[in-house]
Amino acid sequence: MTDRLINLGFSDRFVQEATLYPDLHPARVIAQYKELYRVATAESEMLAEISGKMRHAAVEMSDYPAVGDFVMIDRNEGSQDHAIIHHTLTRKSVFIRKAAGKAHDVQVVAANIDIVFICMSLNNDFNLRRLERYLAIAWDSGATPVIVLTKADLCADIPEKLREIETIAFGVDVLVTSSLSEDGYTAVLKYITLGQTVVFIGSSGVGKSTLINRILGEELNETREIRRDDKGRHATTNRELFLIPTGGCIIDTPGMRELGLESANLARTFVDIDELAEQCKFKDCKHENEPGCMVRKAIEDGALTEERLQSYLKLKKEAKYEGMNSKQIEKEKISTMFSDFGGIKNAKRYIKSKDKGK
Repeated sequence: MTDRLINLGFSDRFVQEATLYPDLHPARVIAQYKELYRVATAESEMLAEISGKMRHAAVEMSDYPAVGDFVMIDRNEGSQDHAIIHHTLTRKSVFIRKAAGKAHDVQVVAANIDIVFICMSLNNDFNLRRLERYLAIAWDSGATPVIVLTKADLCADIPEKLREIETIAFGVDVLVTSSLSEDGYTAVLKYITLGQTVVFIGSSGVGKSTLINRILGEELNETREIRRDDKGRHATTNRELFLIPTGGCIIDTPGMRELGLESANLARTFVDIDELAEQCKFKDCKHENEPGCMVRKAIEDGALTEERLQSYLKLKKEAKYEGMNSKQIEKEKISTMFSDFGGIKNAKRYIKSKDKGK
């Protein structure tokens, strides 16, 4: 395996799966256009399109390749013709959003991300409820969230903000950066190592573009223009993956800001509430006026805020988990995952039959 593939994140798990397709070559999707993809292989970059068989087999939008996906294609070097994508390797993490105009379909925004930097500025943008939403989406994707507080030079009481974050972001690293400092991005850079893929999410104006430009060592827009050397042969893309000079990759996609709560890991984000709920007198406690509610008691004792509970209930409702406890939520997510098999029991039977056939 070449250094280029290693830096693109082609780890052992993908290497092993790729051996199932000995006549094809591995590549990573680095840009997505309307009908085409730009992919990077061990040798070069080229435009590619999916095979007719793959297009026919796709049932939902999430079945199509997305930026960050590792795919198997018919060539290792470019030519005048487009490369053909035959398979997408199993994703280790994925960010999704509701597809436009589709009732139940979801669209993959970015795949195979290791770290998601959640950016929030230490001025009027600071919002704990928004941070809870981003954390729920990040944990559910399979990536590891890291909170990046920007514009520290505009905040008069950073320790207080950090104490507030500690009450909602359990087990999450928090970095503080300044827009005035040239080396303010170095704390972020320490998290990005060879072969890792990162993404930045957060509201507009929090300094994401500034951080990305400094990490890449040049203006992002200029980098895009250099890459687009096909002179109008395809439409502009808003989702792209870039190699970082010091190692690793970064995916830039404005679509990350528009992520809805199609799926969320509320148990990981609201571990404090779930632990309290386990101690409630009634298993189906709604944490309103029920006797023996430990969540309400924690609020009365000042150990939990009413705002955090309401945020939890709101996100459960948005994620279609209203009325469920954490165990029921996980069961529902597993059932959804195996719905194509007719439920988890049928999936287990299928796996057993495959094992017997080996």
